[in-house]
Amino acid sequence: MTDETKAKQDLSGYLTGQFLLAMPHMKDPRLERAVIYICGHDTNGAMGLVINKYLGDLTLGGLLEYLNLPRDSVKRDLPIHFGGPIDSGRGFVIHSDDFTHPGTVSLGNNIALTATVDVLQSIAEGDGPKDCLLAMGYVGWGAGQLDAELHSNKWLQIAADGDILFHVPIEKKWESAIAKLGVTPESLSEEFGQA
Repeated sequence: MTDETKAKQDLSGYLTGQFLLAMPHMKDPRLERAVIYICGHDTNGAMGLVINKYLGDLTLGGLLEYLNLPRDSVKRDLPIHFGGPIDSGRGFVIHSDDFTHPGTVSLGNNIALTATVDVLQSIAEGDGPKDCLLAMGYVGWGAGQLDAELHSNKWLQIAADGDILFHVPIEKKWESAIAKLGVTPESLSEEFGQA
């Protein structure tokens, strides 16, 4: 194995399972004050889900109705998050790893991702994962694009926190994640650099 191959393997997935926090000067209103959970990152690019913005008033019950799936036994109705501007008709569920399905992908740190209709029905029936977040759409970056955005100071990166992911109220997720860095939003600037 060459040194170059080893270096690529070491970098492969290095942001998977991390949070990206939009810097206060983020110009894209869809990602302003966004907290993004990175579901995958390798040499081909990255994919993540915004975890602190709702998709209007859409809930799991409404989504099941839209998909013409049974909703008469909905025991657990949850809001749907705006996962990002790409492929907004595609759904994802980030959840605790106490639920597995043939389509479930482990993301580490007791967190998994499932993107099948079965998980929606399980959640609605009260049999799904203990903790979960439902999202439509995602945020994506091509090869090297996220690295360039990190170097140009558009994002801060921190270790993901299951409490922030699943339990902190949506309007407080960004501030809670920033606080983990030991700084205040007012202290951040375009020249802040990487934490």
